[in-house]
Amino acid sequence: MSSRSAIVIGAGIVGLATARALALRGFSVKVFERTDKAIGASIRNFGMVWPIGQPTGKMYDRAVRSRDVWKDIAPKADFWLEPQGSLHLAYQPDEWQVLQELCAGFEKEGRPVKLLDARGVKAMSGAVVTDGLLGGLHSADEVIVDPREAIAALPGWLSEQYGVEFFWGKCVSYISDQIVYIGNDEEHEADLVFICNGADFETLYPEHFAEQPVTKCKLQMMRLVAQPGDWRIGPAMCGGLSLIHYNSFKAAPSLPRLRDRYEAEMSDYLQWGIHVMVAQNGRGELTVGDSHEYGLTHDPFDKDLINRKILDYLRRFACFRDWSVAETWNGVYAKLTDGEADLFFSPEPYVYVINGVGGAGMTLSFGLAEELVEGL
Repeated sequence: MSSRSAIVIGAGIVGLATARALALRGFSVKVFERTDKAIGASIRNFGMVWPIGQPTGKMYDRAVRSRDVWKDIAPKADFWLEPQGSLHLAYQPDEWQVLQELCAGFEKEGRPVKLLDARGVKAMSGAVVTDGLLGGLHSADEVIVDPREAIAALPGWLSEQYGVEFFWGKCVSYISDQIVYIGNDEEHEADLVFICNGADFETLYPEHFAEQPVTKCKLQMMRLVAQPGDWRIGPAMCGGLSLIHYNSFKAAPSLPRLRDRYEAEMSDYLQWGIHVMVAQNGRGELTVGDSHEYGLTHDPFDKDLINRKILDYLRRFACFRDWSVAETWNGVYAKLTDGEADLFFSPEPYVYVINGVGGAGMTLSFGLAEELVEGL
């Protein structure tokens, strides 16, 4: 029996990754989640595990480590995972120039990337619009999971594999002296407490969150129906707008010129933070998005304008057999405003907050949690 105990608050991907890391270090772990199942940002995303978007060094290594954990866990926890990689497409000379620069740099760093001409892209995916296509950059690093399926499966696996206990529908009211209080009648004590509360800055230690360089990002996404005849699109696909979204792509010398053109020609897309990607899950459904609106308080309403812009841009580079929209939704996640990739602080002794992974929770959480827990 473990001599050390830990409580994790939040059963999203950061909380689940933290519970795993603690269990691997020999802690007995309890996880408390305020809802009856995870319903936040961790299930409202593409399911993309996306090392290509992370800059070389610590962040890329963290992403690759997380990817390897996903690949190890998926068959054991019995959820779908597809290692098809990613495909970034170019239809304009400046987009193609950026992809060439990125490929040259990534190859020098040892990343598994390959530059494809239009014929090579077509051979890799039958879902690509070939009219005007100049080429694409394929990366073999990326994997896709269905976030709804994976996040639902992980608690059972963590319980079976490591004895992690989950307490659902339990909202932690406050913490004091390593004791977690559920309302006025229920108390749980542990050696360490980890708060993995996503975009909830208001419930626990709000005065501490108010001092942090953190805001919230609202995104809009949608899901298209399963494609007929078990048709697959191959790698997850991205249009040119994604090139100005990820930090790793800043390594391309010509990227500022590409951004300037987008600002001149597509200012409405940049206004809403739109870049367009698509991933396919195991059932053949297509997850499409997304937009980015920043602020501490967001209205709960989806904007049809944003969804139409996303689909309009998607049609520039993707062709599907069925474009019927099955679902639309929005998600809200914590986003740091100082350019950092994670938020880790201790509001009181033996209590730690892990947050601020932004839109890269699926990509970074397993690696991040291992690093932070090992350092304690």
